[in-house]
Amino acid sequence: MSIDGALSIATGGLAAVSRELALVSQNVANANTPDYSREVSTLTSLTADGRGLGVHVGPATRLVDTVLQAAALQQNAVVTGLQTRQAALQAIDAAQGTPGDGTDLPNLLGKLQTAFSTLLNQPADQTQQRAVVAAAGTLALGINGLSQAYATQRQAAQDGLVTSIATLNAAISTIGRLSDQIIALKGGGQSSADLENQRDAALRTVSELVDVKVLFQQNGDVVLSSSGGLSLPVHGAGAALATTGANLQPGATYAGGGIPGITLNGVDVTRELTGGRIGAALVLRDQTLPTWQAELDEFAETLATRFDAQGLTLFTDPAGAVPAGGGTPVQAGYVGFAGTIQVNPAVQADPTLVRDGTTAIAGSATGASAFTPNPAGGPAGFTDMITRVLTYALGREAQSGVPQPAAATTGLGPDGTLNAPYVAPLSLGDMATTLVAAQAQESSLATGQLATEQAVQSGLTARLSAMSGVSIDAEMAHMITLQNAYAANARVMSTAQALFQQLLGMVQ
Repeated sequence: MSIDGALSIATGGLAAVSRELALVSQNVANANTPDYSREVSTLTSLTADGRGLGVHVGPATRLVDTVLQAAALQQNAVVTGLQTRQAALQAIDAAQGTPGDGTDLPNLLGKLQTAFSTLLNQPADQTQQRAVVAAAGTLALGINGLSQAYATQRQAAQDGLVTSIATLNAAISTIGRLSDQIIALKGGGQSSADLENQRDAALRTVSELVDVKVLFQQNGDVVLSSSGGLSLPVHGAGAALATTGANLQPGATYAGGGIPGITLNGVDVTRELTGGRIGAALVLRDQTLPTWQAELDEFAETLATRFDAQGLTLFTDPAGAVPAGGGTPVQAGYVGFAGTIQVNPAVQADPTLVRDGTTAIAGSATGASAFTPNPAGGPAGFTDMITRVLTYALGREAQSGVPQPAAATTGLGPDGTLNAPYVAPLSLGDMATTLVAAQAQESSLATGQLATEQAVQSGLTARLSAMSGVSIDAEMAHMITLQNAYAANARVMSTAQALFQQLLGMVQ
């Protein structure tokens, strides 16, 4: 090998080392950057006719297991979906109160029962009559507050969808733009590693919003499809997903057209977007929270009708009426009643009615027995009404030997498509306890599932990081190797230059 050949090879070696040092610097600088994968150089030995000609530095590439990366992206959707669900349900947990603190639904109902029990011993006591009205008012407000909590979280889910769709469109647009550049660079034999790292960040954003399957193509492109089978175009106009904001009312449903859907280029694809924040928000908006609202509406209507059936119209809507049942669907006459239930204005104006009763009851073999209210000027010690409340309105029977009609648990909601996960107990107290327990269990289940899925996510992240992440120790060790290689190549160049000088000196 000639001296100039050695000099050329050493010069190439220095250039290769410089390229590798630049990659070390890039890796170290991005060691803590989310979604960054370690970049490495591609070195190949150059030969011709069996003679070494130095080293060729190819485009920088990334160390990524695309199958593992795709699995991690799908797990992101599982975790963020559960986080969205847990946050909404925990907010409702707080509104439901804690057993023992006196603010939960069964406790509030129990306080009303206690107030009536005390009044039974002192029916003429006006202070105790007002205490009954106050306890009824507190119960009604508790029901109102819980209904408002459902409505608030449902509206938050709807508002979040509008924001999430905008974010999803932007991320998919970014993926398309970067993919176009990556395809061009790969086609030209250049490194696209930096752009692929940027695209990974956008892919993570998409995966947090909706469950997507990511297929990495040989040419550097990616194909996105939702787990519901919807293809999300990334090139050209991209995924023109759209939805609109809406102020949700208790009777609004997506199926009934009262809530806007999500469209892709004008076609409704709402049901094809599952998982992630978007999928979780849709389930909360269209299933979970409307079901919980329907359960509470049923409790409120049952509360009002059972008191009314015994002759005391204690709970009404703002117009002073007890909502009518027996509609089609079953809750047609009282959707959202839990949000408006209040103490009958007539009872608020005249608390003696909790002793005397408000309505005459004709009596029925399948319902309550006959009742005549205590007339004006009647006995101050009248207890018939109070006894009927304690024994029947709050009990399991409408009259002796006649069980209370069961509250509805199927065919609920504005369109009759919702079902409670329990069979309603006969007494109001048991019904309140069952309702709260079922909803608390669902919230607890979400919390438990989140912990499990986060553990899976951590495992996938750790495996991905072990393969693709940056190790500062490894980079420092590699840098020392590069320093030695640089010094060696420089020494070769120095030696070659010295030989040239000697040769020139001999010629002169």
